[in-house]
Amino acid sequence: MAADVENTEKKTVDPRLDNAGWANVLVQALPYFRHWVGKVVVVKYGGNAMLNEDLKHDVMEDIVLLNTIGIHVVLVHGGGPEINHMLDRVGKESKFINGLRYTDAETMEIVQMVLTGKLNKDIVGILLQQGGKAVGLSGVDSGLLRAKKINKDGADLGFVGEVTEVHPEILESMLSQNFIPVVSTVALGEDGDNARYNINADTAAAKIAIALKAEKFIQLTNVPGVLRDVNDPSSLIQRIHIEDVDTLEKDGIIAGGMIPKIECCMLARKGGVPRTHIIDGRVPHSLLIEMFSDRGIGTMIY
Repeated sequence: MAADVENTEKKTVDPRLDNAGWANVLVQALPYFRHWVGKVVVVKYGGNAMLNEDLKHDVMEDIVLLNTIGIHVVLVHGGGPEINHMLDRVGKESKFINGLRYTDAETMEIVQMVLTGKLNKDIVGILLQQGGKAVGLSGVDSGLLRAKKINKDGADLGFVGEVTEVHPEILESMLSQNFIPVVSTVALGEDGDNARYNINADTAAAKIAIALKAEKFIQLTNVPGVLRDVNDPSSLIQRIHIEDVDTLEKDGIIAGGMIPKIECCMLARKGGVPRTHIIDGRVPHSLLIEMFSDRGIGTMIY
């Protein structure tokens, strides 16, 4: 499919696909090109696709291609493993309360440094090297994300926040100029609160998708999608109606780390985003497969 198209300067073209085969790939992709041109797509980027260098470059190639043909892509990223690595380097012990990281003032400084100062610019740099027009932002810039402090079950988690407002004007301006906004999820407090807050990137991406009236919201993950049997990749559930989510949770099919990802898809869907997806970021060019073929990849919540 479209995802099989390789950069001939760096990779070898699959000899099994002759000229007619390549032409057929492009013809099949054409209706998808037409549909998505001019539409907004929000991608939450993380997991293996962010840690593996080869997959990282595949994702950036996909995003530049989408942008080049006129699709407005917003890339939202977290960076938990990189934050953990930096905390270890500076000898800062991580503290968890009810399974959630406690973020004191010193840790928040490190979070902001890693997310907005390093990771964000690393991603922008790769996009630029791939020929894209990218600009790095944090949720603080132009007041894009406002947040309030979370108190989970009465526990004080420090500078961990939840998004209360999204002001997408800066993103809309960047998209109108054909830039690819790359957003790190550090947010500013509400009016009168000058603190910075660490925000869950999945939730932030869903709320940004709602604010931009995006046509599609995609989460790149470390799993194929929702599986009926976690030990059997062939048991992938490709489509889940939003009304069936509760039943699948009660049956234990949607469980563990998949629950918050599904909840983010439901949040985006209820907020007016027509298509929400959880796809396998470990598959090379999974974004192109999802966008430009009838094969699809991962699980769609509809």
